[in-house]
Amino acid sequence: MWADLAPIGRDAGSGGYRRFAWTEADRDCRAWFRSEAEARGLTYELDRNGNQWAWLGDPAAGDAVVTGSHLDSVPDGGAFDGPLGVVSAFAALDELRHRGVEFTRPLALTNFGDEEGARFGLACVGSRLTAGQLSKEQAYALKDGDGVSLPAAMEAAGHDPSSLGRDDERLSRIGAYVELHVEQGRALDLSGDAVGIASAIWPHGRWRFDFRGEANHAGTTRLVDRRDPMLPYAETVLAARREAELAGAVATFGKIAVEPNGVNAIPSLVRGWLDSRAPSPDDLDATVTAIEKAAREYADRHGVDLDVVRESFTPVIEFEHALRDELGRLLGGSVPVLGTGAGHDAGILSSVIPTAMLFVRNPTGVSHSPAEHAAEDDCVAGVRALADVLEGLACR
Repeated sequence: MWADLAPIGRDAGSGGYRRFAWTEADRDCRAWFRSEAEARGLTYELDRNGNQWAWLGDPAAGDAVVTGSHLDSVPDGGAFDGPLGVVSAFAALDELRHRGVEFTRPLALTNFGDEEGARFGLACVGSRLTAGQLSKEQAYALKDGDGVSLPAAMEAAGHDPSSLGRDDERLSRIGAYVELHVEQGRALDLSGDAVGIASAIWPHGRWRFDFRGEANHAGTTRLVDRRDPMLPYAETVLAARREAELAGAVATFGKIAVEPNGVNAIPSLVRGWLDSRAPSPDDLDATVTAIEKAAREYADRHGVDLDVVRESFTPVIEFEHALRDELGRLLGGSVPVLGTGAGHDAGILSSVIPTAMLFVRNPTGVSHSPAEHAAEDDCVAGVRALADVLEGLACR
C-alpha cells in the first residue's frame, strides 16, 4: 500500500508532496482509497462533503467505530502526515482479520477531504463541514490563490457541492473515532516510546496581516519618500518570534503574497499569514495581541496601513477522557499521553462525537517537510496498537 501511494502527487524537484484538494493528485489518492476498500470487500461511500468511507458491517446500525485520517498535503509536505493514518487503518483491518476476531460493532475507515487547507486556506474543511463548524455559505466563499472557488473546484472534479453542510445522519452512525498520526514533534523520541496517546490539542488559529503602502520605482524613489510595506512586515516577522518565546507559544509567518511582486518595484501590498498556537487560550491571545500591537507600531512608523483579519480559530480541544483512558487500558497502561500543537480532524469531530488519537514516533520531529519520517518498525507498532484498540472497541 505504501509503495502504491508514494508516487502520487510527489514533486520531482523538492521530493515533497503537493496533494491539494480537488486536484489531479487528490483524485488519484481518492482512487487509491476506493480500490483498497473494494479489494477488501468493504462498502464504499463518498459523502455529501467529499469525505470517503469504507464500511465493514451495516452503516445504519449505529455506534460504529471509525478510524482513518487524510491523504492531502501541505505544499511540499512529507509522506507520513495523514497518509500514515489511512494506510494504518487498512493494515489494522488486515491484522484483525488475520487474528480471526468477530466484530460486534460496525467498522468504518475514512479519508477526510482537505484537512491541510493548502488550497483554500482553511484547515479541516471536510470534517468542519460534517461537524457543522463550516456552513455551506462559508464554504462557497472559499477561493484558492487563482480565484477558483471551492464549489467550482468540486464540480470540476466531478463532485456535486449543492448538499455541503452538517451531516447529522452520518454523525449518528458513529460511536467513536480513533485517528492514528505520525507525531509532529519529538516527545516520543525523547521518551523512547514507539506509540503514544493524545491528551489535547493546543488552541490555534490563522491571522492575515495586510500591509498597504505605495507602489513606486525601486531605483528612483528616495528612501525617505517611500511607503514600503515590506519593512513593517519584516519587523513583524521578528516580533512574532520574540513574542512567542516570551509566552511559551509558537508563531509562524509561513506564507506571503506581494503586489506587484516585481524585482524593481516597491510593493503596494504585502500580505502575510500568521499561524500561532499555545498551551492555553490566554497564552495564545497574549501572543497574537502583542504581535498585532507591534505590527501596528511598525506600520505607523513607515506610513503604511494595516488590516488584520482572523481567518480561522480552534479552541483548546481535550479528547474525551473516557475514550482516551480506554485506549490506555487496551494498550497496557504504559503508553505515554502527550499534548500537541497540531490540528487534526479528530479535534474538529470531538465537538460532536467521542474521538481519540494515537501517535507514532517521529525520530527527528520534522513534519510538513520532505524530511518527515517514521521508521518501519515504529509504523508496524502503530498498526498493531491501532488493531488492539479497534479489537477492544469493535469486537466486544
